[in-house]
Amino acid sequence: MEMSIGILIAFLLSQVVHIGTQEEGEKGCVPGFQVKEYQVEFNRGFQKDHPLTQMLFDDCVGNEGMAFEVSHPDFQVDEEMNLVARRDVMDSGTVMFIHGVNEHAEDMAQVDIVGALPRSPQTLREILGLGQIQPYRSKRALFAPRMHVSENMEPPFPKVIGTLEVSVTDQNGKLVEGPVALLVDVNDQNDNRPIFKETRYAGEVLEGSPTGTVVMTMTAEDADDPRLQNAVLRYNIVRQSPDKPSPNMFYINPESGNIVTVISPTLLDRETLPTTQYELEIVAQDMKGRDVGLTGTSTATITITDKNDHAPEFTHSLFQANVDEGSTGVVVNLTVDDRDDPATGAWRAIYSIIKGDPTQSFEIQTNPDNNEGMLSLIKPLDYESLVFHTLLIKVENEDPLVPDVGYGSSSTATVHITILDVNEGPVFFPDPLQVTKMENVPLGSFVALLNATDPDVLQSQSIRFAVLRDPANWLSVNPVRGTVNTSANLDRESPYVQDNKYTAIFMATDNGSPPATGTGTLVIHLEDYNDNAPYVHPSVVRVCEDARDSVVIVGGRDKDIHPNTGPFKIELGKQPGLENTWKVSRVNNTHAQIMLLQNMKRANYQLPLVVTDSGLPPLSNSTEIKVQVCTCKKNRMDCSGAGSVRSNLILLLGLVLLSLLCL
Repeated sequence: MEMSIGILIAFLLSQVVHIGTQEEGEKGCVPGFQVKEYQVEFNRGFQKDHPLTQMLFDDCVGNEGMAFEVSHPDFQVDEEMNLVARRDVMDSGTVMFIHGVNEHAEDMAQVDIVGALPRSPQTLREILGLGQIQPYRSKRALFAPRMHVSENMEPPFPKVIGTLEVSVTDQNGKLVEGPVALLVDVNDQNDNRPIFKETRYAGEVLEGSPTGTVVMTMTAEDADDPRLQNAVLRYNIVRQSPDKPSPNMFYINPESGNIVTVISPTLLDRETLPTTQYELEIVAQDMKGRDVGLTGTSTATITITDKNDHAPEFTHSLFQANVDEGSTGVVVNLTVDDRDDPATGAWRAIYSIIKGDPTQSFEIQTNPDNNEGMLSLIKPLDYESLVFHTLLIKVENEDPLVPDVGYGSSSTATVHITILDVNEGPVFFPDPLQVTKMENVPLGSFVALLNATDPDVLQSQSIRFAVLRDPANWLSVNPVRGTVNTSANLDRESPYVQDNKYTAIFMATDNGSPPATGTGTLVIHLEDYNDNAPYVHPSVVRVCEDARDSVVIVGGRDKDIHPNTGPFKIELGKQPGLENTWKVSRVNNTHAQIMLLQNMKRANYQLPLVVTDSGLPPLSNSTEIKVQVCTCKKNRMDCSGAGSVRSNLILLLGLVLLSLLCL
């Protein structure tokens, strides 16, 4: 009885909801019974396992896990959703209620039995057990089934789907059971297409990869209910461009979206494929990929990347070149073919000389634009020494080759280089030529003999000499013999002499066709001759008019060098009486002290001195220095009032006589 009451109440609720939601079926699948009321004929009862009618129930996702409950205990719904009797039934009553439910849908249906007699009790009050007052009754399990409302309902709005409070009261209105909650589910419609996160995807796969290698993963999203098939996606490749060598080079896992290779590793060869990029059009479809599902589209671009499976090969096994002797630079460009991807380490070439260059006169650099090897001479070659050179060249890639590929004979080449004879200029030996000479030697004195030879030993050629650079014009050269003589005095103290060395450059020219020249340097180390008299420095000194404070220091200087310079001897001039006013005394090898012996008026005086060097023979120089006699007070020297009185010989003698008379 309790089960019948619950099913009946649930049916009444479903009818209220159904009144407000019949329009939903017009738009799409509405989960639940597709027919709410059924009729069957009562023909003197129902036989066991004989179908009365088929229940039309659809949860819109496949009806998995369906369970049905019938209000009459002698009836059930079998696996094919047929309503059948569990046994032979004569007392079926006039109505039954069917409750269907799974995780996706829940609904009620009514079955009317035409021609059957009512079961007892017959009234609703009796069915609910309200016909008499009972001191006690067990609690019934009131049941309010979920209501289902489809999304995207069409106008007009609002739509009443009904509200209940379900409870049971006795004859006196006392609450016996309830109320129960009423749950309304909004059923999802498949109204959202799958959307890829990106309109274009990019992936890479290495050439020669095994079949089944994962290239990339495509991912789309669907905004519908993820619990329903509305959001269950399946992926498919609908187009591959280009479609060579096979239209099915790739496969996409329908559920995960992983794109994998189908083509064999042998055919997945970057160098033989018609292109290195393939474009796939990917479709994602909901409803598990069924035809009624909605779709979304994206593009996947797959690049076949290169591996170093091709060794570089020379385009020729032999290269030849001619080069002038004595020259440097690029001799020949070596060309190679490499089928790997340009501008990668699998394509870029590295060249090396493995034989034929014992003096390391050659080098090879790779041209980054065309991968050619530029064979260059970095040391000049001599025709007279060796005419023919043979080099063995090897080429490799920056990246190592794959294990099953090696470098063959085509990865080496031979280069024949022929040296062409060129008329070379004469060569001086030694260069520079260094000699030592005394300065001031007589004009026409022999200085040096130039030596130059012609490298072209296979030719008979003569050589003539000439002066190319002679800064002071001191030298001349015999054009045939190469003898160098003086044409002017050699002066060690000349500004053209640096660090006692004079440098001149000479030229030698052969009579070849065309003539060739060579240059050589002559360095003359000049020895000093005592030809410069010494002098006193400074040339102007100041003393105080008070003889007690009148002391100055002067020094000797000489343009010559040791031993023709100091020690210097500095002394007073030979004029009589100077020794009574001035005193000169030696301080060291180069300096002397001048002292005023008596007070003198403030004025300027010219003091004669004699300075002598230590050369052999020694040179002396009679000179004068200017002595300013100044007023000195409190460590200050005032020379502003000094007159321009010249301390000539007469004035000095007068001062001496005056001093003698005063004694």
